Amino acid sequence: MDFSLTNTQLLSSPDLKMHVTDLNRDVSLRVTGEIHIGGVMLKLVEKLDVKKDWSDHALWWEKKKTWLLKTHWTLDKYGIQADARLLFSPQHKLLRLQLPNMKHMRVKVNFSDRVFKAVSDICKTFNIRHPEELSLLRKPRDPKKKKKKLEEAEEEALELEGPLLTPGSGSIYSSPGLYSKTMTPTYDSRDGSPLSPTTAWFGDSPLSEGNPSILAVSQPITSPDILVKMYKPQSLLDKAKINQGWLDSSRSLMEQDVKENEVLLLRFKYHSFFDLNPKYDAIRVNQLYEQAKWAILLEEIECTEEEMMMFAALQYHINKLSIMSSDNHMNNSEKEVDEVDAALSDLEITLEGGKTSNTLGDITSIPELADYVKVFKPKKLTLKGYKQYWCTFKDITISCYKSREEAHGTPAHQMNLRGCEVTPDVNISGQKFNIKLLIPVADGMNEIWLRCDAEKQYAQWMAACRLASKGKTMADSSYNLEVQNILSFLKMQHMNPDPQIIEPITIDINPECLVSPRYLKKYKNKQISARILEAHQNVAQMSLIEAKMRFIQAWQSLPEFGITHFLAKFQGGKKDELIGITYNRLIRMDASTGDAIKTWRFSNMKQWNVNWEIKMVTVEFADEPSLAFICAEVDCKVVHEFIGGYIFLSTRAKDQNESLDEEMFYKLTSGWV
Repeated sequence: MDFSLTNTQLLSSPDLKMHVTDLNRDVSLRVTGEIHIGGVMLKLVEKLDVKKDWSDHALWWEKKKTWLLKTHWTLDKYGIQADARLLFSPQHKLLRLQLPNMKHMRVKVNFSDRVFKAVSDICKTFNIRHPEELSLLRKPRDPKKKKKKLEEAEEEALELEGPLLTPGSGSIYSSPGLYSKTMTPTYDSRDGSPLSPTTAWFGDSPLSEGNPSILAVSQPITSPDILVKMYKPQSLLDKAKINQGWLDSSRSLMEQDVKENEVLLLRFKYHSFFDLNPKYDAIRVNQLYEQAKWAILLEEIECTEEEMMMFAALQYHINKLSIMSSDNHMNNSEKEVDEVDAALSDLEITLEGGKTSNTLGDITSIPELADYVKVFKPKKLTLKGYKQYWCTFKDITISCYKSREEAHGTPAHQMNLRGCEVTPDVNISGQKFNIKLLIPVADGMNEIWLRCDAEKQYAQWMAACRLASKGKTMADSSYNLEVQNILSFLKMQHMNPDPQIIEPITIDINPECLVSPRYLKKYKNKQISARILEAHQNVAQMSLIEAKMRFIQAWQSLPEFGITHFLAKFQGGKKDELIGITYNRLIRMDASTGDAIKTWRFSNMKQWNVNWEIKMVTVEFADEPSLAFICAEVDCKVVHEFIGGYIFLSTRAKDQNESLDEEMFYKLTSGWV
C-alpha cells in the first residue's frame, strides 16, 4: 500500500460519510487524513449525542470488505478517501447456528474475528473441547426446492441463555482447567450429562430427572416428515458441492458476506477426534453421535444393509435410554461409571487405533500371520474367480505361495501394502469376509481382493492391512486393539438366533426414523422393525454413553468415513475428477463411480503450496512425482485448509499434545508455511 499520498488526495471532500447501523442513520464528519480511526469514532459518537454503550462498535469499510480495527492507524495509512462508505456497526451480532443434532440456536458471535476464533468462542460457550475440529458451513441448497425465507425446522430455534461472549469478558468456561485431562469431571455420574453451571444456563430438559444440558441429550426424530424435508445428496458431485460451503477460517464472517441472523451449520470439519473422553465430553460425544446419525440417515455415507440395521438398533437403544425414567439408571450409576472407565481404552475414538497399551510384549520379533487365504486379481472382461494361496504377512508385505510346503521358496505373488487403500466387503449372514486392496503403482492402483474364511481370520488380516497401509507392522501396540474393535463391530451386526427373547414389536420403534430411505423402499415397516429388534439384542446391555461411543466407532469403521470430496482438474487430465481428502491421505477418484485411482499419504509428503493466481494446489512427495490440481467450483483456499488442518491434527495426536498451538494451526491452514 502506498502511504505517500497527501491528505488532499485522500480527502478530496472535507466530509467523510458514515452509516450508523443501529440507528439507520447517515452521518457526515469533517476530518483530515491525519486523524486516527479511534478519533473518528470518538467524533462520531459525540455528534450522535445518543446515550448508548458504543464499546462493541467498530468501523467497517464496505468497498474493501475490511474491519478498521487498528484504531491507532490514520485514515491516510488505511488509504481511505472521502468517497469511502463506512459503517459504524456492532462487532457482535446474532447468528443462527444449526448444531450437528439439527437443532437451531441463536448465539452472539464476533463478526470481526476470523472464523477460527469465532468457532473457538462458540465451542467454549457450548462447553465443547477441541474447537479446532469444528468449523462453520453454509447451508446447502436443494436445487429441487424453491428458496424459502425460513425453513420450518428453523422456527424451532432456541434462544441461548447465559453469558454471551464479548471482547475481553471471556466466558464462565474461560478457566484453562476445562481443557485439562486432569480437570474435575463436568458430567453427572448417573447419566453422563454436564453438571452445573452448564445445566443452569442451558435450560432444564424434560427428558431426565437429572436435568442434563439439551446439547448432551439425544432427542429422537419424532416424525418421518422431518427426514423427507432434509436435503439428501444424490451423488458424489452433490457431496462435493456441499463442501464448497466451508467458510475460510482465516477471514471474518463479515468478510465472507455472512449476514446477521443468517443460518450457518456448526459441524465437525476434521474427522480426527483427539482425546474423546466420555467423562469430560458429554456434549461433544452427543453432537458427534448426532452428526454420524444424520450422515447415515441422509445417506451422506454408504453402509451395507446389516450395518444399517446395527446403526438403527443402536439408535433405538439410545432413544430408549434418553427418554426412560431414570430410576433404574440411577440404581446402576456406580457400576455404569466403572464400566465406562474400564472400557475407555477400547472405546477411544482415534483413527490411529486408539490409546496404546502399556504392555510392550516381545519386542525382539515382529508378529506374523500365515494362513490359507483366497486371492483374486480382477481384470477386464473376466469373471471373478478366487484362487487359494498360502499367504504370509510379514512387516508390511504379503507373500503368496501355491502351498504351505513351498513357503520357503520364491512366492508366486508379493504385495507391499504401504500407502494402499483398504476397503472391507463383508456380509455377516452370507459369511462373506472380503478385503479389497488398492495398491499404488507408478501408473495408478493395482486392485487385489482377499477372502477370509471366518471372522477371526478376517479381523486379524484386516487389522494388519490397515496398519501396513500406514507403514506400521503388527508389532505396533494398536494391532490387538484394532483386531478387537473389528470383532466387536462384526458382533454387533449378528442377528439374534433366539426369537423368544426378542421384545414384541411396538409402535415406538418407528423404523421410518431409524433407517435411510433406501431400505424403507426395499422392505415393509414390520420387516424392518423385526430386524431392528433382532439387532438390538446385541446392544441391549450397553449404557447410554457406551452406545453413543459404539455408534461413533462403527461410523468410523465405514469405508467412506472421513472423506471430504472436491471437484478438481488434475494436471495432465482432460476432465473433471474428484479429490478426496482424509485425515491421512489424498485420493484421486473417479467422479462417477467414486473408485480410487491413486492415493498419496501425508506421511510421504515433503511440502505443499498454492499458486494463488491460477488457483493450483501442488503437493510434493519424497519418492514419487508431485501432485498438482486446480479446484473447480470452490476456492482452493478451502482445500488448502483441509490439508493443513489434517497435518496439524495428526502431528498433535502423534505427540499426544493436548494444548492447541493456535498460531501454528492458523499458519498451516492459511498458507503461511
